[in-house]
Amino acid sequence: MAAFTVDKQLVGTFARNLELLPGAGIDERTMQWWAQPENVASFHRSREGLVSTRAAMVDCKGWLDEMRRYGRPIVCGAPSGFDFTFIYYYFQRELGESPVGFASLDLRSYAAAVMKRQYRQVGKRQLPANWIDQGLPHTHVALDDAIEQGCILINMIRANLGLPSIGTFVDLRQRVA
Repeated sequence: MAAFTVDKQLVGTFARNLELLPGAGIDERTMQWWAQPENVASFHRSREGLVSTRAAMVDCKGWLDEMRRYGRPIVCGAPSGFDFTFIYYYFQRELGESPVGFASLDLRSYAAAVMKRQYRQVGKRQLPANWIDQGLPHTHVALDDAIEQGCILINMIRANLGLPSIGTFVDLRQRVA
């Protein structure tokens, strides 16, 4: 997860690699995708430093509570139907609650609304160039992708609200106490 202000300041990040749940199986189609040469390194990164799902959700709730000083958290996913459902399931399983409630926004749906297009007519390739920050990788490492998608969301919000665009994000993670 990556927390941004509307001024495109990255104020916090959270990432954990989860241990498999007891009795969980491996999805062969997913593993075939991870086995593609361009995805192998990212898969290996996702299996480093594994923590229990309980510990990860407790830590995540604590982090979200800290981020509340900037406002009420909203989970933005791409696609939210996958990302939010995943995190919501683990919150409910391990904490019995979701620290964000049901506050979830789908990046592609928001883009379609801002661009006044139908959902199927919008993908990353159709987004205006100034909504995509150059140099931000889309590696399929969760934190890399969260920062990239967070910047896209802030760029969309600013365009939708008629605010001037901001070229690149400011990383305040080291400066915020």
